[in-house]
Amino acid sequence: MPKQRITKEMVVMTAFEIARNGGMEQVMVKSIANKLGCSVQPIYSYCENMDGLRRDVAEQADKFVQKYMEVHLDRKDLFRSTGRAYVRLAKEEPHLFRIFISHQRRGIASLDDLYRSEASPKMAEVISGELQISVEQARQLHLNMLIYTIGIGAILSVTEPGISTDEILSQQESACEAFLNQILHDGG
Repeated sequence: MPKQRITKEMVVMTAFEIARNGGMEQVMVKSIANKLGCSVQPIYSYCENMDGLRRDVAEQADKFVQKYMEVHLDRKDLFRSTGRAYVRLAKEEPHLFRIFISHQRRGIASLDDLYRSEASPKMAEVISGELQISVEQARQLHLNMLIYTIGIGAILSVTEPGISTDEILSQQESACEAFLNQILHDGG
């Protein structure tokens, strides 16, 4: 039987699956080699170091999250469905959610920088139109919900047996209403 040629893509995808199933802390050269059925040598030949491999895994996690979001968004209710999709992602794929949330973000020195980095530029306009509020109020609401959803998703991704999705979604909706009322009160 001919020997299987191990490729960098195989190494990265195997590391991604290990991270998906057990977390980034489980991504080790030996575990990748065991899963691929090879020695550690091919892994070392493709990976300059573990930090580089973990960056590759984080890139795969980002791609996974983007595809997940595309599938789970309701185009008629982008704002709320985005938040609900992140909560469901945290529940269904807790390890990938943590990888996605915890990867290093460079060039972020303010919440405004974070918002510009993480949010779609058109979302504030969509929210403004849906809720009949100014674009600036919509942007503030979206930022508040981005921060809140990341936090509640992080909680959900580390709890066992896990808080029910319905309870989390209800709490998320209450937070949205509270943020919106505060924005309307302050800007109204």
